[in-house]
Amino acid sequence: MGKSRNRLNRRTFLTAAVTSVAAPALLRADEAKTAADGDRVVLRAGASTAKITPAIGVSLEGYFMKLGPVEAVHDDLYARALVLDDGNQRIALCVCDLTVVPGEYFDRAKQIVQRETGLPPCRMLMSATHTHAAPRVGLGAGELDKQFYEMLVRQIAAAVIQATRQLAPAKIGWGSGRKPEYCHNRRWWMKPGTIPPNPFGETSDRVRFNPPRGSADLVRPAGPVDPEIGVLSVRHADGSPLAVLANFSIHYVGGYERRQVSADYFGVFSRQLGERLNSGPGRPPFVGMLSNGTSGNIGAGTDFRQAPDKIQPWTRMEDVGAAVAAEVSRVVDAIDHRSSATLAMGERDIELAVRRPDSDRIGWAKTVQAGQIQSVHPWTPIYANEALLLSEYPETVSVKLQAIRVGDLLIGAIPCEVFAETGLALKQASPSDSTFLIELANQYHGYLPTPEQHALGGYETWDARSSCLERFADPKIRATLVELFHDVMPGK
Repeated sequence: MGKSRNRLNRRTFLTAAVTSVAAPALLRADEAKTAADGDRVVLRAGASTAKITPAIGVSLEGYFMKLGPVEAVHDDLYARALVLDDGNQRIALCVCDLTVVPGEYFDRAKQIVQRETGLPPCRMLMSATHTHAAPRVGLGAGELDKQFYEMLVRQIAAAVIQATRQLAPAKIGWGSGRKPEYCHNRRWWMKPGTIPPNPFGETSDRVRFNPPRGSADLVRPAGPVDPEIGVLSVRHADGSPLAVLANFSIHYVGGYERRQVSADYFGVFSRQLGERLNSGPGRPPFVGMLSNGTSGNIGAGTDFRQAPDKIQPWTRMEDVGAAVAAEVSRVVDAIDHRSSATLAMGERDIELAVRRPDSDRIGWAKTVQAGQIQSVHPWTPIYANEALLLSEYPETVSVKLQAIRVGDLLIGAIPCEVFAETGLALKQASPSDSTFLIELANQYHGYLPTPEQHALGGYETWDARSSCLERFADPKIRATLVELFHDVMPGK
């Protein structure tokens, strides 16, 4: 994963003031345990899956996508786990086919894992893929929802526990590929006067989210994309495939049928990659994992300049998943796997302010709910309700950030829907040429626009539970992650 020659000044990311708790002690490269004969201890790895498909009747409702309860299952959802151990350090990564997961559910799963294996929570990374055909955990209030959430916690933990029990000598390597044809920024500059009022009745937005495809009013995308696919490949000691963790920055693919459960292209990828990289008889099944990168402003549709095409449900996610699996398989074949790699992991919580509504916004929301204001946007009633819910939020929230080192590879974890420019900037500032970012990790704190994107407005910046962190949250998060990168990879 190469850098641009015009490497960003690291100091830019280290000057933002952050409030944090001390990071746990980290394994240093020169502290790696050695065997009695002086050779480095062989890496061990294990991988497993656990089904997390909701029952018929479980809620799929989101803030805006009122999908109703589950009526059918197109394809199952899974928690997929990978555990690595270098003899000194053990870490676990788990990717779940869910839209978003609040921290309390991941925390409970981590506590079960700790109780059963002894692995501390600060050595686990758990994330959601952001398929939009799965529950948004915690929003449903029915009895079936509560049962699903309890099952979910147990199954996420079970995937990690089983992966730990399957630890065995392994080989590991990393690389990257590219699929730019699937990456399209969904925030666009439009011709003056063509952006409709937002849900609050304001006309201050300078860019439009998901504008009409093929419109003559389109000017240009309002930001970059990141077409890189990060790849971490693990093989058994004899060279047969064990697991792959990949990372790609597109929001989701979609094309579902209403009220049907699906893992989206993330599930297609895992199935297709498993068909390409079979572990063989007598082995635990190969585990293919696809985490979501920095895709808060990135869609997987065709270029917005093109008119929309008519595609049958489910077909596009099959196409994208198969194509990404093929690219990752190509990258895996070229990787030089090795039997040892230094592991390290750092975690830090930073306190960030919440954009709570002022008295005027609260008054507006109450007036909307009383029916005294005519809606100027289909989502006006939703945002009125969001304003009142957000007014009950605390003034600050604790945001968990993580950095993982696997040899020369760095993985960052952010609990938000992160914009592509943030991912690109963190790769530039990283001390490693091989770096990728996993979003929606460990918690959920909504969209993370940059300060510059906040100034442009648009859906991802509108005040709601889905976008509530302070306007300068992004540079503070970047600064902290760069510090964590250097903590886990000292001397670079």
